Amino acid sequence: MWDSAAEANRWWKQAENDLEFARMALREEFFHQACFIAQQSAEKAVKAIGYRLGDRTILGHSVVVLAARYAEQVPALANLNEDAGILDQYYIPTRYPNGLPGGVPFAAFHEPQARAAIEAADSFIEAGRTLLSAC
Repeated sequence: MWDSAAEANRWWKQAENDLEFARMALREEFFHQACFIAQQSAEKAVKAIGYRLGDRTILGHSVVVLAARYAEQVPALANLNEDAGILDQYYIPTRYPNGLPGGVPFAAFHEPQARAAIEAADSFIEAGRTLLSAC
């Protein structure tokens, strides 16, 4: 039997853990990884919201698209489009050299980007906290 609250809880726990890992990556100066993992945290937080709202399958990785999907039901998401856009920029180029023209991810991303990404991801954690604390 499908348990949307249990599935939401699994995604939520992972979103929170990913955000903690992003903070560790920032402290240890793995800025490209901090940016990517922050994106992953926000993506998983929004998917947790979707599962909590009853969706059984949630496809896609764009935080912009996912947040827009649930913004009507979770109004806090409607105010996070700029944060979502920041995070979506870190999905590919933070991981793959061919995602950057002539560079490598570990050399292309820096502390200000990592800090901004973590702050943006934290916005998604906060947006879902009330809804998901009941899981």
